Amino acid sequence: MGNPPSTEYPRVSVVLTTCDRKDLLSRALRSVVRQSHPVDEIIVVDDGSRDGTIEELAPVFPSVSWLRQQNKGVSSARNLGIRRARGDWIALLDSDDEWDESKLKLQLETILQKPEALASHTGERWIRSGNEVMPPTYLDKSPLGLFDRSLLHCLICPSSVLLSREIFSAIGYFDESLPVCEDYDFWLRLLLFTEPILVSEKLVLKHGGHQDQLSTAIWGMDRFRIQAMEKLLENPMLPPEKAREVRAVIVQKCSILSKGFSKRGKLEDSQRYDRKKDQYDSLLGETPAFAP
Repeated sequence: MGNPPSTEYPRVSVVLTTCDRKDLLSRALRSVVRQSHPVDEIIVVDDGSRDGTIEELAPVFPSVSWLRQQNKGVSSARNLGIRRARGDWIALLDSDDEWDESKLKLQLETILQKPEALASHTGERWIRSGNEVMPPTYLDKSPLGLFDRSLLHCLICPSSVLLSREIFSAIGYFDESLPVCEDYDFWLRLLLFTEPILVSEKLVLKHGGHQDQLSTAIWGMDRFRIQAMEKLLENPMLPPEKAREVRAVIVQKCSILSKGFSKRGKLEDSQRYDRKKDQYDSLLGETPAFAP
């Protein structure tokens, strides 16, 4: 006689990070608690909140393990939660997003059908200032050319992923030196190692439009994408043909930054990215390797 179906599922830990977002965090946690497939562990890492997040929400969510640290950024908070997690698989959820109640169930069912899988992600719905909007078509999540397209845009949503613990042993954790684009950096390393399974249903509600979003507060995020790509060029898993594509995208993003700094009157920064563009352009030869 076989085991009951429930024992076939791996243990899943959900890791959330937050800083001064107790109202948004409460919404996110409710979406985890009401999952149709119960989670084995919920960890919230409070990255230096001053709004009484833990004091107010811990009694409301008694099943949650609460960790507190001084404000070190989202990468540090995620890494702490991942290291403390006991599950075989780790699901991430940003405190301003929420899940459809079937999110984990559908991902786990897909993983059970493909035992070689090490990562899964899902489709998402975009909510901006309370209204649903359509994501741009260039953010298509289909597997075809996913690495190449991910060089240009961050295509994997952190709140959508379910990751085997093996991933972190193989490629490392989130880069704590990056103030933003830490997810862009991590997904590129992930895509060199494995192809995540896409569950195409829109199972994440990705909320935006609030004032404390880092992606809207910091200009020139391509600076950090270039930093991530330069690090990627040193990765031994990067094939030579992919290295050429990475250099071509660095050239493109350096050009964008140079023009942006020039418009803002920051000529020294503009010239610095012009020099970097010329440096990588010289490595490409006359035939472009990558066309966006």
